[in-house]
Amino acid sequence: MPQKTKGTPMMEQYLDMKKEYPDAFLLYRVGDFYEMFYDDAVKGSQILELTLTSRNKKADESIPMCGVPHHAIQSYIDILVDKGYKVAICDQLENPKEAVGMVKRGITRIVTPGTIMDESANQATENNYITGISYAKNRFGLSYADLSTGEVKVTSINNMTDLINELQNLNTKETVVLEGFPQKYLDPMKRIGILVSTIEELDDNFTYDFSKVVEELQVSSVKTLISYLIQTQMRSLDHLKAAETYQTTAYLRMDHNAQSNLELFKNIRTNKKSGTLLWLLDSTQTAMGGRLLKQWLSRPLLDEKNLKSRQHIVQVFLDNYFQRSSFQDYLTKVYDLERLSGRVAYGTVNGRDLIQLKTSLEQVPKIKEILLDISDDELSAYVNNIDECQDVYELIDKAIVDDAPISITGGGLIKDGYNPQLDQYNDATKNGKKWIAELQAQEQEVTGINNLKIGYNKVFGYYIEVTRSNVDKVPEGRYERKQTLTNAERYITPELKEKETLILEAQEKSQVLEYHLFDEVRKTIKEQISRLQSLANILSRLDVLQSFAVVSETYHYVKPTFVSKHELKVVNGRHPVVEKVLSNNSYIPNDVTFDNSTDVLLITGPNMSGKSTYMRQLALTVIMAQMGCFVPAESAKLPVFDHIFTRIGAADDLISGDSTFMVEMREANDALKNATDNSLIIFDEIGRGTATYDGMALAQAIIEYIDKNVHAMTMFSTHYHELTDLEGQLSGVKNVHVDASEENGTLVFLHKVLPGPADKSYGIHVAKLAGLPDQVLTRADFILSNLEAEGTEKIQPVKDDEPMAVSEPKLEPEVKAPTKSDEEQLSLFPEDDPEVLKAKEVAEELQKQDLMNVTPIDAINLLYKWKQQLN
Repeated sequence: MPQKTKGTPMMEQYLDMKKEYPDAFLLYRVGDFYEMFYDDAVKGSQILELTLTSRNKKADESIPMCGVPHHAIQSYIDILVDKGYKVAICDQLENPKEAVGMVKRGITRIVTPGTIMDESANQATENNYITGISYAKNRFGLSYADLSTGEVKVTSINNMTDLINELQNLNTKETVVLEGFPQKYLDPMKRIGILVSTIEELDDNFTYDFSKVVEELQVSSVKTLISYLIQTQMRSLDHLKAAETYQTTAYLRMDHNAQSNLELFKNIRTNKKSGTLLWLLDSTQTAMGGRLLKQWLSRPLLDEKNLKSRQHIVQVFLDNYFQRSSFQDYLTKVYDLERLSGRVAYGTVNGRDLIQLKTSLEQVPKIKEILLDISDDELSAYVNNIDECQDVYELIDKAIVDDAPISITGGGLIKDGYNPQLDQYNDATKNGKKWIAELQAQEQEVTGINNLKIGYNKVFGYYIEVTRSNVDKVPEGRYERKQTLTNAERYITPELKEKETLILEAQEKSQVLEYHLFDEVRKTIKEQISRLQSLANILSRLDVLQSFAVVSETYHYVKPTFVSKHELKVVNGRHPVVEKVLSNNSYIPNDVTFDNSTDVLLITGPNMSGKSTYMRQLALTVIMAQMGCFVPAESAKLPVFDHIFTRIGAADDLISGDSTFMVEMREANDALKNATDNSLIIFDEIGRGTATYDGMALAQAIIEYIDKNVHAMTMFSTHYHELTDLEGQLSGVKNVHVDASEENGTLVFLHKVLPGPADKSYGIHVAKLAGLPDQVLTRADFILSNLEAEGTEKIQPVKDDEPMAVSEPKLEPEVKAPTKSDEEQLSLFPEDDPEVLKAKEVAEELQKQDLMNVTPIDAINLLYKWKQQLN
């Protein structure tokens, strides 16, 4: 990068500021534009698609530059920050007209990916978390905050894997550390796209409530985070709530992979909300309710008392349809109280924001009235804690006009009657403008010039304008010529200039006074921030619970019951998202049962038959239940799970360089080491990423380990049909299969889960459905038939000059009556061999049995007897 030499005083000022913020784009206010220079201009012009020009073109050093209009600055800031950059805003700190010499400028704010305050409409239900991390003795303190809502929370984490997982679950775009933080821990954060910001030292000169934080590692983490926010935001952060501690183990744990595999927040195929559990559950009416729903979905509860409390309120809303409907109507008029409060405290609130706050508060008494009309003690306890903030409503109603402009410096904000002095200024302005209108009519009559008009601009003030064709009609000596235009002449009179002075003075003074009065209103409301935040908290909770009621009523969900035993019974359960997408009542419900003796449900069946859907639907049912929502089933009896582990789908990890199979083994290892007997494990096709025998051996060993050591409820789907023999060998393994049938050689998926193993995998049938060429299907069928007949003997490939069969594949080996030569060829042992004789005796005895009338105990005794004979 070339050395930048100093030039004009303005460029010296710019370079001095750039030295302080070398890692940020510096947007430097010059008149009506924010300019970028040097490398910022070159790179910024590419990112923002701006025209790159230059300054001092005739000088020895040409300075690259580009700029954006001041009124459109926010959109350009958003683009830069969204791409992971920091932006330093340099504003003019004095009126250029009044400045002596160089205009005084200064950095007023640093905008970073974690400190965005102005969210777009489609981000209203998204939290933007920035995190702070401290480190000591191989442990981490992790705090996070949403600057726009004031939320602050902190926890302790014992290893790097859990730290990265928590950062991913929070979807943080920026994390802050103290200088000297170990580099080996920063690299993994950068690899997953997190901007790492560093501060040199902690700021201890701020007042903050640490009363709920006791561990020093956590205190250090919060101080790191707030120190950075103070440095970058350069204004009051009074809206930040007291930091609350939390433990990740206090909630149903799901790592980032599990949340992704189960499509809780993003559809794997589209990367959008549509088609996810969040999409299904979101019938919230407010932005703050939408954000809280996401938080509940990310952290379902373990505490059964709180779960039942949520369930109760959902049932109350279900039982009181009309009151719930009225409540929803009022909620739709409640704006984002959390972020409005944040803007008040932050000093960026405008007149329209305050009208939104007033409109929201206007609904609160109505909400209280309608909810108290429901006779329920638990709901009443919620509602009685609602603070209507009536004083805030009355202040805004008295002070701010209903159609307030966005600008807070141009006037037109304050109502008539709020301040006597302002009323005088406004009256002078109105009367002056009325006088000017009367003067225009009078001059038109005196001069006979019908198109004569009185106009105004900032340079010349008020003037009388006459078109050139009518100039000769102006009475001599009546006006004083002020400006000549191509098509008109402009004049003034002493009387007009005198009235102009009165009008402009009144306008200027009224604007200054209005801003002062607005600032007083803002400061008064700022003192009530904590009350507004408490109100937002209660309304958002009620919003989520009514959303659960709406969804439960719409899709006929039932209230689950919780049991303390190692058992689970879901009758006619459904996958909630798939059911909604189908929307034609065609979804096939299925039972899921774990009794005290069952640890593993071993699921077999064809590809595409619904094994993955069956497993996912149980996981989603568990998550919904532990959020407090009702569930998609005829009835559901569930334990309270502590952790959900998943191994679903085929995906490699490009960042770490791990293959699909390595990812599979890592996720399996995580489950085997960390699951408890209160966990739920979802394993889909473990072992398919390696050779058949390796995969089968690993799959069996994993099942055995779960059965003997872990005892977590496990759904294990597989195509290794040999594993189904484990049901008779391991007490905790139970076979179920997804049914399918053949009709005229065509595979029909029945999507019904039945006891026992599947009879075969139907792989070639699925290949046929996919449209593979008939030659491939026929050849595959031939190879399969031989493999099944000959065991593991290798099938010779087709020779180069030998055509593949082109006839319709049978998809079933042809069964022929064996000939004598066939029997001789297949007889591996002589007829008089003792083992053969034993087998014949057993076979003859088996043929004599009336199998339809043998009791289960008799069958077991016969099997035992025959086994002894054969041994």
